[in-house]
Amino acid sequence: MELQTIQNKIYEIRGSKIMLDFDLAEMYETETRTLKQAVRRNINRFPSDFMFQLSKTEWQELITSCDNLPQRLKYSPSTPFAFTEQGVAMLSSVLNSDIAVQISISIIRAFVLIRQHLADYKELEKKINTLQENTNMQFNDIYQALNILLDKEKRDTTQKKRKQIGYKK
Repeated sequence: MELQTIQNKIYEIRGSKIMLDFDLAEMYETETRTLKQAVRRNINRFPSDFMFQLSKTEWQELITSCDNLPQRLKYSPSTPFAFTEQGVAMLSSVLNSDIAVQISISIIRAFVLIRQHLADYKELEKKINTLQENTNMQFNDIYQALNILLDKEKRDTTQKKRKQIGYKK
């Protein structure tokens, strides 16, 4: 499966990158109902840091902020399950099919790619902050030098004209 397609189905909820059950069911080529049944049968494999069910408020916020959700799911009475990266890995063992294993590998790669982008972004942010600090210090030095020069000009104009020393023509 294409990494970009998978990345578009990764959301951030409760400070975690997650995928929703209906997106995973579509990728695994199974029904959402079947996926949820498999999870409920093996609920001990899914602690709260692997999988959680969205609250009604979280689901409504996600619906209002995301345009790419299927229309039929927006009005569903039940809220979806949200799976973290570890939950997706565990899900492939619960579903136990070749497609599930292959799709899980692709999804894990997408999560890793997102983490790498975030690390690159943080490194770039550090470099920009360092550059900004150095630039600010340089501007402060220039500002002080200009103030000294302006003060010197004021002093020179207030002093009386001195007699020139040297040869006259």
